[in-house]
Amino acid sequence: QVQLTESGGGLVQAGGSLRLSCAASGRTVSWYTMGWFRQAPGKAREFVAAITKSGSSTYYADSVKGRFTISRDGAENTVYLQMNSLKPEDTAVYYCTARSGSVINIAPSAYDYWGQGTQVTVSS
Repeated sequence: QVQLTESGGGLVQAGGSLRLSCAASGRTVSWYTMGWFRQAPGKAREFVAAITKSGSSTYYADSVKGRFTISRDGAENTVYLQMNSLKPEDTAVYYCTARSGSVINIAPSAYDYWGQGTQVTVSS
């Protein structure tokens, strides 16, 4: 079992950048396919990005492709989400997730473990 703790959220102006971190404890991130989801007020939780167990493949939602980058540091047992060119519509609570399966999946129900979330607010 793995525990996930997000950090790095905050308030930023449109066009700015933030880097979210997800520190894992209990097991190494290489055991899991790791992902980021987000949820805005009144909206369903949506997939943002994911990285495979090996770290060799990544996948992004169309809405963030080219602006966000997911990566992981095995030594630090941490997964990151670098967010550039932020837009007001990126405002949401961002959640780090992990699933035991090897294939990237964009459905929230496919993920076994969740962090508590970190708020990202982008002002116009």
